[in-house]
Amino acid sequence: MPRNKTMVASQTGFPDTENHWAKPFIEGLANQGMISGFPDGRFRPNLPMNRSQFAAILKNAFSQPEKQRSAPKFIDVSQKHWALEAIQYAYETGFMSGYPGNRFRPDTNLVRVEALVAIAAGLNLPLSEISDVQIELPQLYQDVDKIPGYARDRIATATDANIIVNYPNPKRLRPTQVATRADVAAFIYQALAYLGQVPDLNSKYRVAFQTTREVSHQREFRGVWVASVWNIDWPSEKGLAAENQQEELIEIIERIEELNLNAMFFQVRPTGDALYASELEPWSEWLTGTQGQAPEPFYDPLEFAIAECHKRNIELHAWFNPFRAATGSQVSTKVKPHISVTHSNYVYQHGKQLWMDPGVKTVQDWTYNVILDVVSRYDVDGIHLDDYFYPYPIKDQDFPDQKTYEAYQEAGGELSLGDWRRDNVNKIVERLYTGIKATKPTVKFGISPFGIYRPGQPPQIKGLDQYEAIYADPKKWLEEGWVDYMAPQLYWRIEPPAQSYPVLLQWWTENNPKNRHIYSGNRLTKLDGEDWPISEYEEQVEISRDLVSQLSLGNIFYSMKVFTENRLEVVDQFKSSIYSEPAVVPNMEWLQTEPPKTPGNVRARDGKLSWQKVCDGETCYWTLYRQQDGVWRLYKILNSSTLEIALESGIYALSAVDRIGNESLGVVVSLG
Repeated sequence: MPRNKTMVASQTGFPDTENHWAKPFIEGLANQGMISGFPDGRFRPNLPMNRSQFAAILKNAFSQPEKQRSAPKFIDVSQKHWALEAIQYAYETGFMSGYPGNRFRPDTNLVRVEALVAIAAGLNLPLSEISDVQIELPQLYQDVDKIPGYARDRIATATDANIIVNYPNPKRLRPTQVATRADVAAFIYQALAYLGQVPDLNSKYRVAFQTTREVSHQREFRGVWVASVWNIDWPSEKGLAAENQQEELIEIIERIEELNLNAMFFQVRPTGDALYASELEPWSEWLTGTQGQAPEPFYDPLEFAIAECHKRNIELHAWFNPFRAATGSQVSTKVKPHISVTHSNYVYQHGKQLWMDPGVKTVQDWTYNVILDVVSRYDVDGIHLDDYFYPYPIKDQDFPDQKTYEAYQEAGGELSLGDWRRDNVNKIVERLYTGIKATKPTVKFGISPFGIYRPGQPPQIKGLDQYEAIYADPKKWLEEGWVDYMAPQLYWRIEPPAQSYPVLLQWWTENNPKNRHIYSGNRLTKLDGEDWPISEYEEQVEISRDLVSQLSLGNIFYSMKVFTENRLEVVDQFKSSIYSEPAVVPNMEWLQTEPPKTPGNVRARDGKLSWQKVCDGETCYWTLYRQQDGVWRLYKILNSSTLEIALESGIYALSAVDRIGNESLGVVVSLG
């Protein structure tokens, strides 16, 4: 490159770089108009680069607004020299310096270390907080002993900024070898990438260095049930316009975020119907006022809720009632494909409700297919069943499944009625767990059973026997590992011995041989300031936390309405005392243990932290820690689309988190 006037401008493809290792860097700069080829159309990437040519590229590539010093009149650079202006720019902005005797030596070939030192100095890359890089230099570069002493700090900062590219061996810096045009193009391009001015390139010759630390915080599951049945929580009434439904849903999700909760249990199938677009079951009456009628204008509430939750790093667990077909308060005519219309012989009137027969294979297939359809089509984080399996008992009424049981006996079945009913429930639980994992292994499956397993377990406990009354055997589900978490509805206070919150919670944690997560269900609807003051819930959460070593890892509150109306200023109380800091959900080691990749190209500059996503299409988010008094504290949780944040001065660590809570090492950066 003897003189600018002989160069071919704006050429972005060169015949002699087609198979060259530096092609993406060279073409990237050519596309920006920062370098050009020779009159014959070639780039000549392997030619050495001299100091005046380097100064010219620096001037084209970087716009440094402030002069650091005035350029002298170098005795070997005439006023007619083709690169005079570029040489003055390079000197005045701190990229390059002269030699003794007031010389610049414009035709002297540049060596690689000089090029890197010049870029690091001119861009004023920070020299502080690089001790980790200094320590790692011998591991990064096999020829570290050849780095001149004056250049060591600058090479460390250039390494930390991911500017260095080494061909053919990334571990050999070759600091004293002449820099080729290809070398300089790669260095300049990476410097521009550091500044955020060009896209980063994934070259195998780039030296990718990041200071990492093991960072973590106390994980905790913090959920809330959002019930649609009877319009308890959402929507506030039947038949609201789609826009009003969406506004209410956003208000709920924003309140969840405000409370530092991290999971929403969204009831999408309360009575054999759907609060989402389904070909298997009709639109819910609770949504539009008429079963089978879609929202107008059309939208999909489940899809909408998932998107809004994930924007805010909130898990969405789709909540299903497995066998209830209708409540007494529903007035809309049942329409196809509601199971009471298509298979009315398997749906019974029981009290004021309609109930599917859990012993019929058609019913079990129906529920299974409905749930697996949601797993397949929606980006849910979890599938959740409530405590309605067989219906709760009605005095002097037995559930009318005698014909189904007799058919079972006639086919050779020998189980008692109670054992048969429990077996029906066990089969759907096992089948759902297996089917969910086969479809999407990271989707969690959990159940919220009645909080008492059986009276007398533990000895002081009295109350409903769910094992005999609704034929649920959650102890077996834990023993078999058919759930990822159990959320027993511990809807009682701490003190009364017959139904004691801490005594019951202790029992659940002690009957968990597969080490699944236990999330206590808390009855927030009882909040009244008297028998159930806010302090009761504060103490219950603390009791849950005290058993964290026994996998009591969080709480789920019933229901959202109390938070929505801010009863007794519960929101402020929770924010100030119970959940004053954010937390990521606990990870489930039996699902996946390999942490995600660390965030890519984490850079701190001009009061901002920026990075690149490395999740390979998998939903993920970011945890940002800040070092305070030598301790790492969780500072913020950022959603997957966030790739930049303004921060005040400090030392930070950024980690990637996958959808089940596995966390990468933190990439450490310092903002001055």
